[in-house]
Amino acid sequence: MASGRLTVDGGSLAWESSGEGPPIVLVHGFALTRDMWDDVVPGLAAHHQVVRYDCRGFGDSAAFDASVSYSHGDDLIALCDGLGITRTALVGLSFGGQVALLTAIAAPERVSALILVDAVLDEVPWDPASQAGSEAVIARTRTEGPQGGRAAWLDHPLFGPANERPVLAQRLAAMVATYPGHHWMGADCARPVNPHAVDMLDRVTVPTTVVIGERDVPCFITMSDILARDVKDARLVRIPGAGHMTPMEAPEALVDAIESGIAMGSKAPG
Repeated sequence: MASGRLTVDGGSLAWESSGEGPPIVLVHGFALTRDMWDDVVPGLAAHHQVVRYDCRGFGDSAAFDASVSYSHGDDLIALCDGLGITRTALVGLSFGGQVALLTAIAAPERVSALILVDAVLDEVPWDPASQAGSEAVIARTRTEGPQGGRAAWLDHPLFGPANERPVLAQRLAAMVATYPGHHWMGADCARPVNPHAVDMLDRVTVPTTVVIGERDVPCFITMSDILARDVKDARLVRIPGAGHMTPMEAPEALVDAIESGIAMGSKAPG
């Protein structure tokens, strides 16, 4: 395994690379870290170069200059450039799924296949319980600071199925503990996406697989249905028994879905 840190304007990105072969870049979920991919990396690295990193503002990449605007997509392309990767499969979970999606829209020539795992899609309404969970995060951050926000985030319905397993709950808590909470406090300076991703799905031209845990919250199931419907020729894979944290809850099934999605990309023209 190789690891390092790439300097970007206003911050830096901590990364790891395992295995050899056609590249895959993994993008983690909100307030989490690259460690959420621990259970899928060994299976993927048997046949691929697997790169995972902490997005700006999270994990080991948490420190950044709040006065410098940026986009996570630009950071992702910069990381690929720094590692000499000209074209890669992209796999993203939740927030990371939207980062991967927007990157594939902006730079399709850099993406061989797109695998969106329990991916967020802005502007799609959240179900009442999930919305209430998100509002509780902001409210507790205001009254208790980031520590309260982190506790409320771990109690969000998104993590319900994973929290049923004590080992997974402990791993989630360890990752969330590294998040400073700046998004919840309005201190992030990522450039807004305009138009919204949901309005650009017809621009996706790379082979796309949409993966959803069957126990995910209702709004994310709706998001996955919209992605599968509106991205041309997208394939929808439902993972039985898994919730929102599919890479941790059903890693073997996810590896199979990723490998089949990459195979779709290898058969696509160009």
